[in-house]
Amino acid sequence: MKLYDAPGTPNPLRVRLFLAEKGVDVTIIRCDTSKNEHQTPEFLQKNPSGKVPVLELDDGRCLGESVAICRYIEGIYPSPNLFGNDPFELAYIEMRHRQIELELWTQIETSWDNGPLVTRVKPADQIPAAKRASDANVKRYYARLDEEFSVAEYVAGEKFTVADITLLVGINFATSMVDLKPDDAHVNLWRWHTLVSNRPSVRQCLGQ
Repeated sequence: MKLYDAPGTPNPLRVRLFLAEKGVDVTIIRCDTSKNEHQTPEFLQKNPSGKVPVLELDDGRCLGESVAICRYIEGIYPSPNLFGNDPFELAYIEMRHRQIELELWTQIETSWDNGPLVTRVKPADQIPAAKRASDANVKRYYARLDEEFSVAEYVAGEKFTVADITLLVGINFATSMVDLKPDDAHVNLWRWHTLVSNRPSVRQCLGQ
């Protein structure tokens, strides 16, 4: 299998962390998005949305969207389980994962789209008021996570799941690229961050 990746972008990193946690090796194909390599006719045949990541199977079929790719990998490499086993666990992890995507990632993205660094990557008509609102939403979500981690070891309870991968990538991107680092007072959130960052799979992917 081949994974079309773009260094420094969060969604391909989610897939690479998932693969590393599973112990699955794939061929990494780097796409230089600054040169629009993800918009070529050849790439658009693999993913009409023109986005990375894309997983190309050995028979030439392709999958886009990071969660869809991870679900496929989970299906063919079920251990260790990262999406849940029984019906309740599957639903609970899905709920927690969706909350992070819809309530945190969307706000980080809004802050990124309306922040100073994005203009170095792409032209953007920015809305300062939108950034102020999304910044505040991110900070509120951090406070909520800090409270939740006071009684739970991981995002979805007592085991590491795909939801932890998504949260880690989101916080790291927000910290390094959007100037939205969690407050030092969020000791429970930082306890979780240290715990997850020290996993061998994470250290492998992040070059620690």
